[in-house]
Amino acid sequence: MKINHFYWAFLLICSLPQWACKKDDTPAQPAAVSLYFPAANPSATWDTSTPEQLGWTTAKLPDLYAYLEQTNTRGFLVLKDGKIVIEKYFGKDLLGNNFTTSSVWYWASAGKTLTSFLVGKALEEKKLTLNQKSSDFLGTGWSSLTPQQEGLINVRHHLTMTTGLDDKVSNLNCTKPECLKFLTAPNTRWSYHNAPYTILEKVITGATKEDFNTYFNSRLRDKIGMEGFWRYETDNNIYYSTPRSMARFGLLVLAKGKWDKQVILGEENYYNEMINTSQNINLSYGYLWWLNGKASCMVPGSQTVFPRSLAPNAPADLVAAMGRDGQIIDVIPSQNLIVVRMGNNPDNSLVPINYHDELWAKLKEIIDKK
Repeated sequence: MKINHFYWAFLLICSLPQWACKKDDTPAQPAAVSLYFPAANPSATWDTSTPEQLGWTTAKLPDLYAYLEQTNTRGFLVLKDGKIVIEKYFGKDLLGNNFTTSSVWYWASAGKTLTSFLVGKALEEKKLTLNQKSSDFLGTGWSSLTPQQEGLINVRHHLTMTTGLDDKVSNLNCTKPECLKFLTAPNTRWSYHNAPYTILEKVITGATKEDFNTYFNSRLRDKIGMEGFWRYETDNNIYYSTPRSMARFGLLVLAKGKWDKQVILGEENYYNEMINTSQNINLSYGYLWWLNGKASCMVPGSQTVFPRSLAPNAPADLVAAMGRDGQIIDVIPSQNLIVVRMGNNPDNSLVPINYHDELWAKLKEIIDKK
């Protein structure tokens, strides 16, 4: 398989002295501060705070903004305790207009976390279990595997990127049976393979007997005042929204599935599993969420296990939604922080792992109090 240049950059980072990749698995405790929630309406006023009020190092802000603009950022937000502290927009939107609060952009693979959340909702509604065979919802023959091989793949394997389906096929996004071939037994190999993830949409539809968009809008989007839509592009179903809608989802996850006094996802066991190590191969991967502070990490396009955390410059308890071209939602429970970045390609990677850590090197100069 061809591996792009960011793999080698990642390898170089891991050759730094041990202190640069220091493991920190110490559980962090959430700050004892009530979270603020804007009204569940996309046009609602959103309370703000300022870096000065929080005692952040404002002298470093111009450097951050220059870096964001130089790396093709379009929308960037930082929330503290639910309030907007930083909100900056750069460049043009998808229609060629100046990027603003109302501009829409794609989530790319950061949208995988939306699907993960919906699986949890279907589980809560007792529409499925994670150990159920995928074929219970997809029917038999959804892949090129034998019935026996197909019957070993369950919902959890799709959530954890461990289906064992062949990631050496020419089109990793193709969900047709002829593209889904056997490579190894489930749960024995982690591979960042889009097609098995995309199939979760059909699993949700088969389990709930509802149209996927209808289920998403009624169980998640409309409940918290997000705006946006799913759009099929060749073999991928991509979510589009404003940066603030991305921030709303991050705030929901920070609040452990609650929006103010309303419970959106009350299945606590699933929530905890979703944002913790989901298998023993890639410790930095949950249920389609990336995890920081672990002893090792794998990256798309490689079977190498790197002896470092996902983002050494970031807080150890960070969990992240990340996608192509640097779409990012960071959730940091210990500091009640949300970071959102939308934009064009900063570094030609499938998942912006190196860029993400570089960004945090800039952010910690501002946020960390000396």
